[in-house]
Amino acid sequence: VGLGAGVLQALEGPAEVQAAQNLLQQHWELLANHTCLQGPALRRLIEGIIQAYKSGVTLQGNTTSLGRWDFSGSFFFSISAITTIGYGNLSPSTVAGRIFCILFALFGIPLNLVLLNEIGQLMLLGVQHCAHRLEEVFHWQKKASLLVKTCALVTGLLLFLLLPPLLFSDKEGWSYEEGFYYSFVTLSTIGFGDYVIGMNPDRTYPGWYKNVISLWILFGMAWLALVIKFCINLLE
Repeated sequence: VGLGAGVLQALEGPAEVQAAQNLLQQHWELLANHTCLQGPALRRLIEGIIQAYKSGVTLQGNTTSLGRWDFSGSFFFSISAITTIGYGNLSPSTVAGRIFCILFALFGIPLNLVLLNEIGQLMLLGVQHCAHRLEEVFHWQKKASLLVKTCALVTGLLLFLLLPPLLFSDKEGWSYEEGFYYSFVTLSTIGFGDYVIGMNPDRTYPGWYKNVISLWILFGMAWLALVIKFCINLLE
């Protein structure tokens, strides 16, 4: 942990300082070029924009962008809550919504763990069944198990980590590296929130998009948990 902290400080510290300097420079340039603006009024506007963004509202010209709390957006938020990903880019702003979110998570998180365990067991049974069939047909023993596990690993890598960034590049305009980063951060439930699908107000998303990604998250988390468990068994 200490090593990770030191490396991240060395890598991200200078970028943070540069970003702060750029923000201050833009702030003073804006006030200098628009003398009618007052510092306190500008700060209130910025705070209002930040609070509106947290509530899912963004500016689009002279209008505002809504839709983050439609059914598909709410469904995706529910998935991020019960899987404990918690991107942090969107949260309930009403008292009733926060209370419901607490109760929903209290019941939803344990049930989701049960669901992920069942999905993982089904995947494991499928792998074991394929290995057993290969042993019967080709009279392989250890080779069949190793071959099937390797195929399952490669298939999982393709479906959950290597191919999804291509979809994100098309729908979100991200680079492949950004899409791969989002895939891993999401499936590992780290959920920094710096990249979240379906949040760009300048893009139009199909209705199935968030629902399909929600299913991808559930099955991908189950697959990644199996891979981590397999790696732990190898280390032991």
